[in-house]
Amino acid sequence: MSNESIPESVPEPEGRRPLSDERTRAGLSRRDLLRGAVASGALVATGGLLAACGGGSSGTAATGTAAAVRALRAGGNLRVGVAGGGAQDTIDAHVPLTDPDVARVYQLYEPLAIRNEQFELEMVLAESIEADGKPDVWIVKLRDGVTFHDGRPLTADDVLYSLRRILDPKRPGRGAAAIGYIDLPRSKKIDDQTVRIALRSANVAFPDDLGQYFNGIVPVGYNPKRPVGTGPFKFQSFTPGQQSVFVKNADYWRTGEPHVDQVTIVDFADDTARVSALLGGQVDAITNLSGPQIAQIQSNPQTQALISRTGAWQPFTMRVDQAPFDDVRVRQAMRLLVDREQMVAQALNGQGRIANDLYAPYDPAYASDLPQRAVDIEQARSLLKAAGRSDLSVELTTSPVYQGIVPAAQVLAEQAKAAGVNIKVNRVDSSVFYGPNYLKWNFAQDYWFTRNYLQQVSQSTLATAPYNETHWLDPKYGRLIKQARTELDETTRNEMLHEAQQLEYDKGGYIVWSFSNQVDGYSSSVSGFVPSKAGVPLTNYGFRKAGFVA
Repeated sequence: MSNESIPESVPEPEGRRPLSDERTRAGLSRRDLLRGAVASGALVATGGLLAACGGGSSGTAATGTAAAVRALRAGGNLRVGVAGGGAQDTIDAHVPLTDPDVARVYQLYEPLAIRNEQFELEMVLAESIEADGKPDVWIVKLRDGVTFHDGRPLTADDVLYSLRRILDPKRPGRGAAAIGYIDLPRSKKIDDQTVRIALRSANVAFPDDLGQYFNGIVPVGYNPKRPVGTGPFKFQSFTPGQQSVFVKNADYWRTGEPHVDQVTIVDFADDTARVSALLGGQVDAITNLSGPQIAQIQSNPQTQALISRTGAWQPFTMRVDQAPFDDVRVRQAMRLLVDREQMVAQALNGQGRIANDLYAPYDPAYASDLPQRAVDIEQARSLLKAAGRSDLSVELTTSPVYQGIVPAAQVLAEQAKAAGVNIKVNRVDSSVFYGPNYLKWNFAQDYWFTRNYLQQVSQSTLATAPYNETHWLDPKYGRLIKQARTELDETTRNEMLHEAQQLEYDKGGYIVWSFSNQVDGYSSSVSGFVPSKAGVPLTNYGFRKAGFVA
């Protein structure tokens, strides 16, 4: 498929793979820049505390709809405990690695656009992002009246400077893999408020690729040691691995925001310590609750859990270019071994919903009409026998890179026994999982955040994708994606993408068993947090809408 697919992605350079206990956080940089959900748009009121994947519910149930937002008083210091972090934490706009990094980015910087809590594309610093005829040239018009923290006005020069910084081949930003197809030499300033961005290949998904939190716009001459952005809060202090402090941007372009005078982000590597800090009143909100912790938070009248039904997914990955998964019958059989409802119940503590070996559930092109796969042991046995693999034995490499992943591996190993399949679970440290063998494991797992289909395939499924975990190469699939990228008519494009999903559903190398919820917790003295389908950590500039109850 190499000649059929589109070289829209630039693989992340060697030496920039995620580190270790940044485990999921490692994945977070690599992914949610890759794996995140975001796009182009002017944020709608949200401010929810969301982390990359999970879900939960508020003490009063805030699933899919916001819990009642109470009147807020102005002022106060909002203290937020965020999962992960370490000595390599950064405050650079374009290279966030850990969850605390991401939380900081959302306070300081803003991209041209983003996905809001309903997963709708909205403009942020851009007033509009529109194709100039064909989708190989885009015109970005900037919002009037936006200034950086140092008082300088936002201009087209800052946009071009930021893109050059992200795409710098000597030190590429986290967004380089997603927007590497921008043709910088042919991109130019039209006037102070307008930029013409040329692409090396047409792409209707460009606004989604461009509008991501790690593609924040910074001023010309930006110095990350003295960070300046357009966000709701200004930089005050930063101690890697410990905490960072931000103060209210009194000149923020959104009227009436933010509500609090200060935000303090505290790193917590330990889940128990993070929950204890919330229950003990040392912090006002925390990210990433696990299943048992949700009940603990919900049972306390002083705290609430926020559950978001996201499009995040944690697949099993089968390499289709290596035995035994080079036989499509084996891949089909493996999918039929999975009791998805049981796996959601056990691996996710019920915080999710079953999936159907496809991703991007909030994309209008999502092939929801394909038959839902269910466990079928007899058919799995028949397929394995036809493939000469009745005694199939495989090793499944797993790592605690995200909540629910290791338990899912253990559940699958038990379920597979019913068909006589022996799955040996090989649990490794996250630094090993994302080490030299990453993307080479024969049978493994991973995790991705909410994305639209074209965004996702450019990162994980096309031959040119930087994270083609399954090594699936299909010329027809590549042609369909290439055609879809150039098709401006949504109905026609969705028909193409439906056909592509059918191919993936029939022959692909992913087992997509669930879409997981995101669960965060907060004090009852705080309001303004709402659930989000996007599921990005601290989505929609999480803290700009939050405040203390009057």
